Amino acid sequence: MSEIDQIDANILRTLQGDGRLSNADLAKRVGLSASACLRRVQALERAGVIKGYRAVIDPDATGIGIVAYVGVGLTEHTKKAQKDFERVMTATPEVRECHNVSGTIEYLLRVEAKDLAAYKNFHLEVLGNAPKMNSITTYIVMETSKDERA
Repeated sequence: MSEIDQIDANILRTLQGDGRLSNADLAKRVGLSASACLRRVQALERAGVIKGYRAVIDPDATGIGIVAYVGVGLTEHTKKAQKDFERVMTATPEVRECHNVSGTIEYLLRVEAKDLAAYKNFHLEVLGNAPKMNSITTYIVMETSKDERA
């Protein structure tokens, strides 16, 4: 796909706000015919710019009482150590996001748990047994004033 132009950027911004818009409504909002809009959305999907569509879930309604960001440092800085750690995190349902980051740690995780006891169990049983662990720093989310993830 070539460079994203202003029309594609407008389509993306509109879909980020409401991914359930019908093609006709999306076309009206971005000022295109329905067929032209559909062609552009399909091209964005084929190019991997649009990776998928998601539902935004209320954590309280699903029993999620704790959201934490966890900084993780590893004892080894090898590709194998990273892949081994990522394999465990990918298989762990509490880990909703796993980012390899630069800086003083290797990973930043977004973790969701039912309550503090469930988070403690995750901390001890999953992180405590993960390969090549060196450091764990947990930041419990107290309140979220902005979240644009879809």
